Amino acid sequence: MLKFIDLFAGVGGIRLGFEQAMQALGINAECVLSSEIDRYAQETYALNFGEPPSGDLYEIPLIPAFDFMLAGFPCQPFSYAGKQKGFVDTRGTLFFEIERILGTHRPQGFLLENVRGLTSHDQGRTFATILEKLAALDYGVSYLVLNSSNFGVAQNRVRVYILGWLKSRPVLSLQSDLGAADSHRFKSEFQQGGLFDERSYRVVADILEDAPDARFD
Repeated sequence: MLKFIDLFAGVGGIRLGFEQAMQALGINAECVLSSEIDRYAQETYALNFGEPPSGDLYEIPLIPAFDFMLAGFPCQPFSYAGKQKGFVDTRGTLFFEIERILGTHRPQGFLLENVRGLTSHDQGRTFATILEKLAALDYGVSYLVLNSSNFGVAQNRVRVYILGWLKSRPVLSLQSDLGAADSHRFKSEFQQGGLFDERSYRVVADILEDAPDARFD
């Protein structure tokens, strides 16, 4: 049984993908701890997985033994849409909590997710610091920058995914792909049948309900 923890869990998107991957590989996986501070996200997470996540990570007294960490740590300090204060922002320091937990528990691996601005923040020095900290813990690291629109989601959402493995660098079968630079280029290329294939790319019309409740009008 592979035991994993789900930190900064949101509504559970990373967990869902991880559990689907484990099922496809025939690996039994159990979430032994989830943590999310936003109460509305907690409610949705509980509906999605039948269990409420714990709250503030700093207030969890004991983290059980685990083999793998999932962590979509706060992105606002590094986002292009924010003030990009990075580690100066208290939310940015939550990476160092990830570092502490990895150093204490020494799991076999981890998957971290953040905005692509993490890779370029402070002229790349912030990302270099993160990679150095992970390497110092004896984790080999590979990372990708991917757009959700390339994976069946009706949204341009570019994120960096950092995969680490204890004492070994993971070999990835995917390559970084930013997808369309913006929605206007996506629409143009989609209509022209260029880079985009209507059979594999979804748009908002694909996910709208046929008869939504009138209270949503």
